[in-house]
This record gives sequence, structure tokens and C-alpha cells, in this order.
Amino acid sequence: MAGLYIHIPFCKQACHYCDFHFSTNRSLQKEICEAIGDELALQKNYLSSETVETIYFGGGTPSLLEAHDLENIFQSVYKHFSVAPSAEITLEANPDDLTHEKLQLLKTFGANRLSVGVQSFDSTVLKFLNRSHNSLQAEIAIENARNAGFININVDLIYAIPARDSNSLASDIQKLLSLSPEHISAYSLTVEEKTALGKWHAAKKFTPAPDEENASQFEIIADTLLKAGFEHYEISNYAKSGFISQHNSNYWKQKKYLGVGPSAHSFNGRDRQANVSNNYTYLKSIRSQAIPATAEKLSREDHINEYLMTSLRTQWGCSFTYLLHNHQYDLFRSQHAYIKTCIDDGLMITEGDTIFLTRTGKMHADKITSDLFLIE
Repeated sequence: MAGLYIHIPFCKQACHYCDFHFSTNRSLQKEICEAIGDELALQKNYLSSETVETIYFGGGTPSLLEAHDLENIFQSVYKHFSVAPSAEITLEANPDDLTHEKLQLLKTFGANRLSVGVQSFDSTVLKFLNRSHNSLQAEIAIENARNAGFININVDLIYAIPARDSNSLASDIQKLLSLSPEHISAYSLTVEEKTALGKWHAAKKFTPAPDEENASQFEIIADTLLKAGFEHYEISNYAKSGFISQHNSNYWKQKKYLGVGPSAHSFNGRDRQANVSNNYTYLKSIRSQAIPATAEKLSREDHINEYLMTSLRTQWGCSFTYLLHNHQYDLFRSQHAYIKTCIDDGLMITEGDTIFLTRTGKMHADKITSDLFLIE
């Protein structure tokens, strides 16, 4: 299985927490989308002719795209890549963009999965995050998507927002469940240096929620969604049966993927490459028929540590056999004492040749993973 990621670097406004590459100046939108079509031609051999089984439009805000933008990109995709007839084609969207007309347009071009950035149904929270929609628009967007025939919808939720109690979070979850999404991604609010939150934090005008509150809200979300029939298959992701995100699972299972557009990353099974995170530089490179990426040759240590970092986040766990067979690394022998400590502390369990993080372990995943990293 191979995946294709398409980064659309434009937004109506800047959310206070987001540090992805984007611009609120949309004057280059048409040119960038044309350049993405050209980059797909330049990168057509990156996946070694493997069939593309997932396509993901991320950003930025892909739901801003006009018909001519989508047409140019999809024409290039189907011209230069073999796409499976049953391919999962996801598009990230803001609720205020999902009009009947936009949804029909997306269906026309083959999108069959939506990832809707609701984040919260609380107007105070939405204002704090600087979202461009309100609670009613979020509800209407999901209803519109259903009426348009979408049967695979993810909704994003943000938690651990300071000064917000558990009752407010519970209300958000219940409202979300009433809309019956097939998939829910729940992310803890994090402070990134170059965002508005990062600047407020540096100026001591903002204090993140304490770790205890973060953990408590993680537990509330997990308990509620599990009772509602969702599968907790990755630390931040929950799905109803049959609706696990195939594209994101590519990343966690070390599958190949090509990323196009400014700031997009790629992995061919051996090495990585990262596109330039500047719209003007990206355009200049594409116009000169040059791939706008910097390659990174991955060492054995890199491969091992990336597998540890991604696999331990998921329900599929980290396989001793995989590491031994693919990278000649005996994790069990090398980290036996630490793994035993994690098991004794209730942070980890083993089944056969595989280790998994427990619910408590998932709250400490970053530390556990870094402790397990191979350092050569």
C-alpha cells in the first residue's frame, strides 16, 4: 500500500495553536495548485509504480479549493499514478466551507472521506482558538455532508484547554456523538513556539492546562468513546468498526508515501525527503522543473527509532520480530530491564513477540519511546 499526501498551504485565518505551514494571503492559491499538479509529474517515480491506495488533502485548509484547483490536481494524480478503484480519498475541511455546493464538488472529484475541524462546540473555546466557524455551523456541516452522501466522516476535537472543566468537555463529546461520526481524532492542546499561544506563553500571558488535567480529560474521552463503540486504535484516534484511517495508518505502519506541496514530507521505505516550507521558493523550484525537496538518508538507528515512535502509539504495538528481521536489532534483549519495569509499573503489556502501551502508558508515550530509543 502506498499513500499520497497533498499539502494545501492556505487558510482564511490563523488558528492560535497551529504551527503547520500555511498562509492567509491566498493570492498564490491558483498558482500553487497548478504547481502541485506539476510536482506530481516530477515525482511520479518516487513510489516505484506502486498502486496508490490512499490520498489525503491536508493543510492549511483544503476545503478552500475551487473547482479548477481540484480538477488540476486530480487530473495530474490520475495521469501519473495508478490509483486503486477503492482508494480512500480524504479531505480536511473547516465547517464553514462545507456548503451543499462544495460537498457536491468534492464528491464529483472522488473524495469519499472528510476530516472536519470542529475542535469544540463551545463558542468561548472556538473564539479562544480563533476558529472561523461557530457551533451551529459545525452541526450543519456534518448534516450537509450526510445529505451529500458521505458515509466516512472524521471530526477533530481539542481538549486540555485551560479554564475549561470536565463538564464542558463532556458536553462537547455528547454533542459530537449525537452527530454519529465514524471517526474521532482527539488532540491535547499543545503550545508551539511560533504560534499565538507560544507567544502568549513566552510573555506569561497564557498557562497550559496542568498535566493532571490533561491526563484526566484523556481518560474521560477514552472511556466515553469506548463505551460508545469506538476502537481506540492510536493514541489520538478512535474509529467505529471498519473506519480506521487507512492513510494515517500508512505512517504508523512504515508504508511508503509521497508528499507534494510546500512543506510536505515523503518516505520511500528507505529514506525521507522534505519539501521547502515557503510558497514563493516552492513555486520558483517547480517552474524550473526541480523537485523542491531536501533528502534525508536514514540510518539503521533512524529506522529503528522511527518504528518505535510510531508503532507504540498504535493498537498493533511494537514487534520484536519485526525489528530483528528488518533491522537485526534485538529490542527485548537490549531493553529487557526497562521493559520489565514498564510492565511492573502498569505502563506496558506483552502478547507473544509484541509490546503494547496500556492506557496509562499512552499518557507517557513520548518518554517511554525516548527511553527505548537506540543510540549508537
